[in-house]
Parts: sequence; C-alpha cells; structure tokens
Amino acid sequence: MTFTLAEIAKALGTEVLGRGDIALDGVREPADAGPEHLALAMDPKYADGFAQGAARAALLWEGADWQGLGLDGAICLSRGKAAMPLLTRALDPGMGVAPGIHPTAVVDDTAQIGEGACIGPFVVIGAGVVIGKNATIGAHVSIGYDTKIGDAAVLHPGARIAHQCRIGDRFVLNANAVIGSDGFSFVTLDRESAVEKMRGDMAEGEQAGAVQGSAHWARVHSLGGVEIGDDVEVGAASTIDRGTIRATRIGNGTKIDCQVQVGHNAVVGEHVMMCGNVGVSGSARIGNRVVLGGKVGVSDNIFIGDDVIAGGGTNIYTNVPAGRAVLGSPAVKIETEMAIRRELRRLPRLAQTLRDLQKTVSKLVDKDG
Repeated sequence: MTFTLAEIAKALGTEVLGRGDIALDGVREPADAGPEHLALAMDPKYADGFAQGAARAALLWEGADWQGLGLDGAICLSRGKAAMPLLTRALDPGMGVAPGIHPTAVVDDTAQIGEGACIGPFVVIGAGVVIGKNATIGAHVSIGYDTKIGDAAVLHPGARIAHQCRIGDRFVLNANAVIGSDGFSFVTLDRESAVEKMRGDMAEGEQAGAVQGSAHWARVHSLGGVEIGDDVEVGAASTIDRGTIRATRIGNGTKIDCQVQVGHNAVVGEHVMMCGNVGVSGSARIGNRVVLGGKVGVSDNIFIGDDVIAGGGTNIYTNVPAGRAVLGSPAVKIETEMAIRRELRRLPRLAQTLRDLQKTVSKLVDKDG
C-alpha cells in the first residue's frame, strides 16, 4: 500500500512542507529509513539518525529545519505523539481478509451478517448471531449462538466469543483472546471449605486455620453473559469470564492489554487502561478512567474509585477511593510505599549499626563485670 506525503498530511489534518508527491509505503526510524519510507523523528534527539538513513520525507517536531536535514518534504507537528493514532490507522494494511465470506467458513443460516463484512477461513458463527456492518473476522474465529456485535468489529485469528454476549461498535479482539468463558466459581457441598472457615475466623478476630481433610468442589455454572461497550480493545490471550447470574461488564473506551484476566461478575468502567498480566477477581468493581499497571492484582468484591492509578505489581486487597495513586503489596498511597522502600534500603546499614552497638554494650558489660 502506497501513500503520498500529501495524503498522509491530509489524514493528519495538516499541511506539507516541500514536496507532497513523494510516494511512501511504510514508516521507519530515521537511521533505518529508505527513500520509500516516512521517517519518524518527533523530537530533536532523533535528528542524528538522518545522516545514517536515506529518507526523503519525515514527520518532525514543530519548527524543525527539515531542509537542513536533507529532506525533500516534511510534516511538522507540535504534538507528534498525538498524531500517531491517525498516522498508524492510515498506514495499517489490516489482516488482509478478502471481502465476503470465505468458502470454508461455517455460518449458521439464522445468523445476520452486516454489509461490508470480510470473513476469513474456518470461521464458525453460531445460530442467531448478529454482526454489524464492515466487520473483519480473521481465520479460525468462533462466535457462539445469540451473540450480538456492533459495527466495524475487528476479530483477529483464533479469537473466541462465547454465546449470548453483547458487544458494541468498533470492537477489537486480538489473537487467541476469549470473551465469555465460564467463570471460576466453585463451592463445597458437604462441609465448610478451608477458605470459608478462614474468612469466618478472620471476621471473628480468631486465628485462621485450615479445615482438615479434602473437599469436593462443585461447579457453579455461569448463566450470565458478557456486556462490552463501544470502542473497547482486548489484547492477545486475554480472558473475560461470563457472569454467574448478571453479566460481566466492560465500559466504553476501555483498553485491555495482553494476558489479562477479568473474573466473573466484574464491572469495569469507561476508558479504563489495563496493562499486561493484570488480574481482576470476580465481582470486583472498577470505576472510570482507572489505570492498572502491569501485573496488578485486584481482589474479589472490592471497589476501585474513578481516576485511580495503580503502579506495576500492586496488589489491591481493599477498596481504593477515587483519585488515589497506589503502589505496593498491599496497596498503599504511592508516597507511603516509596517512603517504605527508602527505609528498606537503609536496613543493612541499620543492622550493622545494631551489631556495632551490641559489641559496644558487651564490652561495657564485660568491663563492669
């Protein structure tokens, strides 16, 4: 796919400096760019790379001397990073799925597929499924019965959507992710489980102890579905479990990274960002515009308020009020955790001071004795 520099500038809503007819078929860093590439250097610190590459056109910082860099044309922006969503969307070649329905796809006669669909090989679409306009569905995707998906969905190869899910417009589901898997919910039928006893002991202020012997775990089947809003993206190999009775819910505009687990009955607000390896336990509630860094863990049945930020590796065991930044395990205010870490670094020195004091005291005792 080839674009001219002028076409790229139009997609970004700005103007070209110099030649706009330069044909480009990709983007590169300045040092790796050839004559057919748009070099990206949105900060002056990347300018040295132009001497090593052969770019004729570039996306540059505002006020850059593009001619001094040896370029024939340029686009200069005050906030280059803010242009990246538009730029990458314009240049993204997509999955390459041909329009129409591939002959190896299995589509139930009762399914409704919107106009402009591109459905790849070995896709399976169940009974009563409704898919909006302009969907792109990669190879080996499966969609369970009575699921409804809005317009402009992009489902990457190997993704799975179970039955009776409700998904909004412009949904992106990456490879091997699963929407609507059974929730991890089990109970013991014949006796109090070790977990139940421990919770009871802790609530009564007693020392927690395990129940002796083994327990038989009985599955609680997941009868609820998954409800996902508009403009949601889910990363590769992530899983969103269906609810037990009510649906697991993901709000509009939420972005979920790879290998994230969202448990049954969880409610996630709008415009939430979940980085890789986040784990959200069942029935947790997360507010709007929350950011969870990599490997954050959220316990079951707790509430995280709006605009909370949790740093990477944080484990959240209790409710977090709106607007708070937390870090650590267990999660505390970020300034508290940083103070704790500073003190921890002093421990070896404090331990040595204590040993020196012990020696001094021992000598004084021996002398007095």
